[in-house]
Amino acid sequence: MHKLPIRSLLLYSLCAVLLLVTGNGYADPVVVGGTDTVLERHVTELTQELRCLVCQNQTIADSQAQLAIDLKNQVREKLTQGMADKDVVDFMVQRYGDFVLYRPPLKATTLLLWFGPFLLLAFSLILLMLKLRRRQEPAETVPAADLARAAALLVSKELS
Repeated sequence: MHKLPIRSLLLYSLCAVLLLVTGNGYADPVVVGGTDTVLERHVTELTQELRCLVCQNQTIADSQAQLAIDLKNQVREKLTQGMADKDVVDFMVQRYGDFVLYRPPLKATTLLLWFGPFLLLAFSLILLMLKLRRRQEPAETVPAADLARAAALLVSKELS
């Protein structure tokens, strides 16, 4: 019977725990807001462009974090006050910075957001290539005399 190394067992256990913990992410969404469907649709469209500051890879519209719900309520309140979409987005950027935008503008302060993943990928590929080159060891050449002796030994074993 093949035994799994302890490292594999730990990895499988960690994966199982993560699956159990993240299963709660598929719960029913919390309904927040009023009954005005036009306003709610507008709030949803606008919050699709804003990043949840807690989840960081979800929009405010998709997130169920308390901060996202509060920000959604702020957007709803600003729209109810008659603010334009651009003004609401500018308010959020002024308050939380460009990171709150799901698609931040390309400028000097956001270069790392835009090109960081590509730089990380390039750096990782370079490291992988260097490691693979170091791993390749040149085959040792066997002297002809040793090869002849090995062949003679094999022939003598076959004859006996």
